[in-house]
Amino acid sequence: MLFCALAAGHLAGSLQAAEMPKRKAGLWEINTRMDGMPAMGAIQQCVDQKTDDLMQQQARKEQPNCSVIDVNNQGNKVSVHSVCKVQGSTATTDGVFVGSFDAAYKGDMLTRFNPPLHGTKESKVSLEARWVGPCKAGQKPGDVIMPNMAGSNLKEMMKDPTVQEMMKRQK
Repeated sequence: MLFCALAAGHLAGSLQAAEMPKRKAGLWEINTRMDGMPAMGAIQQCVDQKTDDLMQQQARKEQPNCSVIDVNNQGNKVSVHSVCKVQGSTATTDGVFVGSFDAAYKGDMLTRFNPPLHGTKESKVSLEARWVGPCKAGQKPGDVIMPNMAGSNLKEMMKDPTVQEMMKRQK
């Protein structure tokens, strides 16, 4: 089940970055809930334009695995639909994000796996994000603070050969 959560989260990140509006630079607090999984608590991420660009670059790398990525921006509402291959399964994701990417937004995504991915037929993910303010002293763009865990830096993590290999294996 943990693998399915990671796969759905990876798809969610790729979708969000594909054509989504850029977030305001500073510290963001993000609460994510996945049906059937215990709540993890709020994640804090220090972002700037380059951090969001890095997410878009990663999403572009995933596009060859996707036959469809449709993103529809209408005012403060963004709808997404994708069909992607993940570990021999076809993942069809539909999501809606509402809000302002310079203050707060929320979204819901449903991913259906055919055939089921490690026994999971579908995954529902909801998130709420809000801009907290400038990054804290000592933080740099890309820093991620997870509840009950040491902080890490997204940019540095993406350079890690172990993480790169893990991302390759998810295809």
